Parts: sequence; C-alpha cells; structure tokens
Amino acid sequence: MDGRRRGGWVYIMADRYRGTMYVGATSNLAARIHQHRNGSGSDFCRHYGLTRLVWAERGETITDCIAHEKRLKRWHRDWKIELIERANPDWRDLHDQMP
Repeated sequence: MDGRRRGGWVYIMADRYRGTMYVGATSNLAARIHQHRNGSGSDFCRHYGLTRLVWAERGETITDCIAHEKRLKRWHRDWKIELIERANPDWRDLHDQMP
C-alpha cells in the first residue's frame, strides 16, 4: 500500500498547562511520542522539555496530516490553546490514552 494513504496523526506537545507548544505530524504516533519523551524526537522538544501529548487528531493520509500540521503552525497561539482545551481542558498528558 502507498505510504501516503496509510494515514497519520497531527499532534501537539507541551511542557505544562498553557506552556510552550510543538505541532507535529507522524504516521506512527506512539513511536513519535516515545522519541519526544526520550529526547530524540526534535531539537525543539528536547530543548524546551516538551514531553506531554496534549492533543492529537487522526488523518486519512499522511499527506493530509502534513498539510494540517503546516496550517496549525501558522495559527495564533490563542487558537491552538482553544483547540487543545476543547478536547483536553486540563492539558492532561494523553500518552496513556494513545491507540
């Protein structure tokens, strides 16, 4: 199967409630979050200590997820906070609830 059709995830990592945020896209959410948590996911997450998965959304294709990631990265901070808090008002770490 074509890798672009397998689907993927757009996600947001944070260090704390309403703290620093990182928007990413991946085809394997569990593996990517593990990378962020052990410091090998991204320089940004490692530098700012972003280990908390606060929002994630499944996409039909990884291409769709990458496009959504790019849109979210252009959003104002307040819009990202509102997006997170609609699904996760307490900014709980969703790592244990991952599929």
